[in-house]
Amino acid sequence: MAALSGLGFGLSLIVAIGAQNAFVLRQGVRGQHVFAVVAVCAVSDIVLIAAGVGGFGVVVEAVPAVLTVVRYAGAAFLLGYAALAARRALSSGTLIAESAGATVALGATVVTCLALTWLNPHVYLDTLLLLGSFANTYAAADRWFLGAGAMFASVLWFTALGYGARRLRPLFARPIAWRVLDIGIAVIMVALAVGLLLS
Repeated sequence: MAALSGLGFGLSLIVAIGAQNAFVLRQGVRGQHVFAVVAVCAVSDIVLIAAGVGGFGVVVEAVPAVLTVVRYAGAAFLLGYAALAARRALSSGTLIAESAGATVALGATVVTCLALTWLNPHVYLDTLLLLGSFANTYAAADRWFLGAGAMFASVLWFTALGYGARRLRPLFARPIAWRVLDIGIAVIMVALAVGLLLS
């Protein structure tokens, strides 16, 4: 039962549309470095969930300045990524390259994915504090079953999102679809950055 609770709780935290999910969706539609992106997201979540279940959230609560630094760095990164998405949406040459399958280097893709994951203060609030607090309501032995359920939810979600996005490729054969996607990504990134700055 603890594992099922962890699965449900984990899915409720990660299914919401955010910067990380938008990036995974975009890479999945393009079919570029999907395994690496899914792996980075899933492994990062596994590490954070393990830390949350293990009680690391207490440290984060004790040193709130860490979240403040991450909040401003994350907001700056999100605004920069929003600007790149907006530029892609407004550039017809980039739209042609997108549909032609131009690739971004694996290293740059992984770094972007890591930044979208680890510079997001919400990931710490969700996995370290919220999930950690929820795990503490369970007996010591059951906590790790809950954590395992949440970890499985993360792997399941990112795999489904990354590899399931390829079904949208016929839609994205048209440049206008890429423009709409990038405008949507830019709006999401700006909204998240403003939310971080105002929180």
